Amino acid sequence: MPACGVPYNESSICMRIALGQINTTVGDLPGNVERMATRSREAAARGAGAVVFPELSVTGYPPRDLLEKPSFIARSESAVRDLAEATADLPLTVICGYVGEADTPTGKRATNSAAVLAAGRCIFRQDKTLLPTYDVFDEARYFVPGARPQLCELGGVPVALTVCEDAWNDKQYWSRPLYDRDPVGELAAQGARVLVSLNASPYSMGKRALRREIFAANARRHGMHAIYVNQVGGQDQLVFDGSSFAMDPSGNVIASAASFAEDLVMVDLASGVGDRRESLPDECEAVYEALVLGTRDYIHKCGFNSVLIGLSGGIDSSLTAVVAVDAVGRENVTGIGMPGPFSSEGSVADARTLAERLGIRFEIVPITPIYERFLETLQPLFRDAPSDVTEENLQSRLRGAALMALSNKWGAMVLTTGNKSELAVGYCTLYGDMCGGLAVISDVPKTLVYELSRAANRRHAGAIPEAVFTKPPSAELRPDQKDTDSLPEYDLLDRILRAYVEENQPLARIAGSLDVPLSLVRDIAGKVDRNEYKRQQAAPGLKVTTKAFGIGRRFPIAQKYTE
Repeated sequence: MPACGVPYNESSICMRIALGQINTTVGDLPGNVERMATRSREAAARGAGAVVFPELSVTGYPPRDLLEKPSFIARSESAVRDLAEATADLPLTVICGYVGEADTPTGKRATNSAAVLAAGRCIFRQDKTLLPTYDVFDEARYFVPGARPQLCELGGVPVALTVCEDAWNDKQYWSRPLYDRDPVGELAAQGARVLVSLNASPYSMGKRALRREIFAANARRHGMHAIYVNQVGGQDQLVFDGSSFAMDPSGNVIASAASFAEDLVMVDLASGVGDRRESLPDECEAVYEALVLGTRDYIHKCGFNSVLIGLSGGIDSSLTAVVAVDAVGRENVTGIGMPGPFSSEGSVADARTLAERLGIRFEIVPITPIYERFLETLQPLFRDAPSDVTEENLQSRLRGAALMALSNKWGAMVLTTGNKSELAVGYCTLYGDMCGGLAVISDVPKTLVYELSRAANRRHAGAIPEAVFTKPPSAELRPDQKDTDSLPEYDLLDRILRAYVEENQPLARIAGSLDVPLSLVRDIAGKVDRNEYKRQQAAPGLKVTTKAFGIGRRFPIAQKYTE
C-alpha cells in the first residue's frame, strides 16, 4: 500500500460524508469486509462522497495476541484490497481501519492504520502515532507507532485523518497530557480543515459526554469540522457504544448516530446539516443497553444461542434474567431454582413469579438431599469442627455443579449473577456462584443494580416482584443470614469501593470525606486486596464503569503492599 502522504485530488468527491457505525467481530475479516461493502453501497445510494468506518474495522478490535501471527497481518492487508475491489464501482471514497504491515527492519510487525480507498485501490495510509497502554488498552505491546502524520485530501479539502488516541491528546484540554505529541495539532499546522477520527472507544459511564467535550475542544481550537466514528458492539469484556457524531468548527453537534446499535449517519459539512439520532440521555438506561448488547454479542460471537441462570429470588439474578431476555429472547433463557436447607419460601416464589412474568422456562433442582449426603460423607474428616463458611460454600458449589451439568447437557451458557460490590470484597464463592461463561453484572455496584432493575421493570411491566426490591439482601446459606452481617450497608460500601477501586484515593481521605471510621475503610480495602485471587478466576464481565475488575485492573495476587 502507498506510504502516508499520497494525496487524492478527485474533484467529484463532495464533503457529504457517511458515518459507518458498524458491529465487527474480531478475526472475521471476510464478514467485516462484507459488512463495510454493504454499508458503502447504502452510503453511495444516499449521495455520500465518502464513508468512514471505525478503527481496525477490517479485523475487529481488539485483536490482542492475534497480532503476533504473521498470517493475521497478511490477511488484514489482503482484506483491505478485497474491500477496495468490492467498492471499486462506487462513486465514493471508503475510509477504514486495518492492521498494516510495518515498514521497519526490526521490532514489531504491525501498525494500527487507516486506509483511504477509491476506484479500487488504496490511495492513502495513515498509521496511528499514539499507542495507549492504560486501562483496557495494551497497544504498545503490538504496534509500531506511526511517524509524522501527513495530510489527506478529500475533494481538494485537506483532512486530518487520525486513529482514536491520536485525537485525544489535546494539550489545551488536559491538565496533564499523556503524550508529548498532539497529532491533531500537527495536522492543523499543516492546514487541515476537517478532522476525521476512526475509533474503537469502549463504553463506560460518562464516556459519551467526555468524547464530545474533547472533540468540541479540538474543533474550536483549530477551527475545523470534526468527524468521530466509533465501533459498536460487544467484544469479550468490552462494550462499544457507537454514539458517533459530526461537529462544526464551533463544536456544535450537527449529526449523531444511535448508541448501542449499528447506524449509518449522513452529514453535509458545507451546509452543516446531518442526521440526528440522539439516544439514551439517561446514563442508567445507557448502562442497561450496554449490558444487553454486551451479553448478546458475547453469547452469539462465542457460538451459543441459549443461556442458564440460577434464579435465587434475589435482585442480582432477577436483573441478570431480564437482561438475558432482552439479549437473546425469552425462548432461549432458562431459570434454575436451587433451594437449599436455608432458602425461604418467599425467595423460591419470587423466582417463579419472575420466570412466569418474563415467559421463560423455570426448573427446580433441590440441593438439600445432595448437601446432606455430602456432609455425611465428609463428617469423618470434619469430625467435631464447628460449622462455618465451609458448609455455606458447599451449598454454593453444589449449585454451581448443577448449573454446569445442565450447561454441558443442553449446550447453554451459564450467566453468573454476582455484582461488583460482592466481587470487590470477595463475598462470592469460587467454583460456586462464580461458575459460568459470562459475569453480566460484575462491573455493576449493588446500588446501581437496584436502579437498573427499576429500569428493567419499566421495560417489562414490573416483571421483577416488588418483594425482591424490599427484602434485605441475603445469600441464604445459614439461618436468618443477611449481607449486612458481613458488610456495611451497600450505599456506604459502594461509596468506599468507588473511592478506593476507581479513584485510587488514600484511605484516610476516604474516611474523612465519607465521615466514617478509618478502621472500616481499612477493613474494606483489605478485603479488596486479599480477594484478587478470586477475581482472576472469575468469568469475564462486561465493563461499564471507569475501572472494571479483570481487563481494566491488573493487580498482583501474591503481594504484600497495603495502604
